[in-house]
Amino acid sequence: MKTLKKELHFNPNMSSHQVRLEVRLPEGHWSGDVTRANPSAILRIEKHMPLSRGRGTARISCSEDISKSISQHQGIEDYKIMQNNHYDVTIEAGGGGFLKPLLDVGVIPHTPFEVRDGWVDWTIECSQNKVRELILSFKQQSIPHRLISTRSITTRLLTPRQRQVFDIAIREGFYDSPRRISLTELADLLGVAKSTLSVQLQRVESTIVHTFSEEIRRRSP
Repeated sequence: MKTLKKELHFNPNMSSHQVRLEVRLPEGHWSGDVTRANPSAILRIEKHMPLSRGRGTARISCSEDISKSISQHQGIEDYKIMQNNHYDVTIEAGGGGFLKPLLDVGVIPHTPFEVRDGWVDWTIECSQNKVRELILSFKQQSIPHRLISTRSITTRLLTPRQRQVFDIAIREGFYDSPRRISLTELADLLGVAKSTLSVQLQRVESTIVHTFSEEIRRRSP
């Protein structure tokens, strides 16, 4: 196995904000309508992919059975039940997607995200100016919304080397279940001792867990 010597480069001075907001999805939006019909359900959008002519696909999961509501919604072209309330859905043009303010400003929410009783919980990373533009656009278009939090993320979470190790570990499947690469193999790829890599990964994991512990608790009631 070749040792990876090329370093990844990052700009430590890029100013960015992370904003979390809840937005009421309009009538006719499939995920808004489905959760309003099942107000106790927590719908989780795991992945989404735009298709041609305004259509799209999404992989979703839910805290309860919503197959009846999905099958009856006009915005859903097709759906497939995977397992344990997991679904793949194909969305008709106009059946629902990102709202116009997001498209106008040019921002994409992080996935996964959740929808409850017609309200979507989005986390978005963008410049401070785009945060202002987004909130203004929601107000101008009379879209109900609640700003939950906003914070500057100009402070680096990981060092450049830690970020490189983290990215390669993810890419090579170290955190997959089952793992696609062992600690020894990953250390060989990075050209470091196994013990050194173990310490680096522990520091990365500790930083991530402590930084996002509250978010983990919120999403795991």
